[in-house]
Amino acid sequence: MKNLFTLAVLMSIVTLSFGQSDTTWKKGGGAILNFNQTSLTNWAAGGESNLSSTILTNFYANYKLGKTTWDNTLNMNYGLITANNYSDIRKNEDRIELNSKYGRYAFADDFYYSGMLNFLTQFADGFDYLTDPEAVMPISKLLSPGYLTAAVGLDWKPSEKFSLFLSPATGKFTFVMDDVIASTVTDTVNNKNRYGVDAAENLRAEFGASMVAALNTPLGKNTSLSSKLTLFNNYTDPITEHRGNIDVDFQNNLNIKISKYFATTIFLQVLYDHDIAIATYNDDDVQIGTGPKTQFKEVFGIGLSYSFQ
Repeated sequence: MKNLFTLAVLMSIVTLSFGQSDTTWKKGGGAILNFNQTSLTNWAAGGESNLSSTILTNFYANYKLGKTTWDNTLNMNYGLITANNYSDIRKNEDRIELNSKYGRYAFADDFYYSGMLNFLTQFADGFDYLTDPEAVMPISKLLSPGYLTAAVGLDWKPSEKFSLFLSPATGKFTFVMDDVIASTVTDTVNNKNRYGVDAAENLRAEFGASMVAALNTPLGKNTSLSSKLTLFNNYTDPITEHRGNIDVDFQNNLNIKISKYFATTIFLQVLYDHDIAIATYNDDDVQIGTGPKTQFKEVFGIGLSYSFQ
């Protein structure tokens, strides 16, 4: 119920925002609902019957008047899949991301002094089904983790399709508000939980430099690409040898319209954060260690699509 209330509040904010009629705003968004079904009966090669569904939504509201720009985006994704021959329902996608960037003309035609905020979290509990098949102990929740990034710097916007934001002063805050998750030590060497926060603490603060490159462009009549590369370097890390580490978040979303109400989507994400401890298992599914690793996510779907401007 709490997660549904959170989603309702966010959708209400979006609805109110897009209800405005100011011509200085460019607003739009869309949603894609994907379905997948697999049924196996006496299948010699093995496998498991399942159903899955994912909803991907995105909204934007961009303001430009004179020497001022203000760009806002909200992405909310959620997906479910059945397991154990339909007996269990598990999530396979969960994301809330809000971006806001305010800029004032600096020099030439394309450069702006800018401030940026990014907030990232999720709706529902997440579980490690390999070590907890009964889904008793969540390893993630709403605001556990949550990420807030605030930055000031220079934004280069040569067109509406591309922007490059550079910041020498960026604060990155990691929240783990659930005390049980915060107290669960996965990095025993540094006494930290899986999200890089000191055990039993609820907040990790970092300060450094960042870069955000964003591209939104059509590739054809019915094909569009949205990409965003975010880099962050914590040059104040208390561990000197870690000051050269760079956090990477590279997201790519390819959207292919089949018809007015049907589309194919391909989402690819590469993520690396040196402070996130990920378990390593042997061939017998026994944990043998933890450490930072490059994370990959791929989502492919065909389903109902609706967009508006």
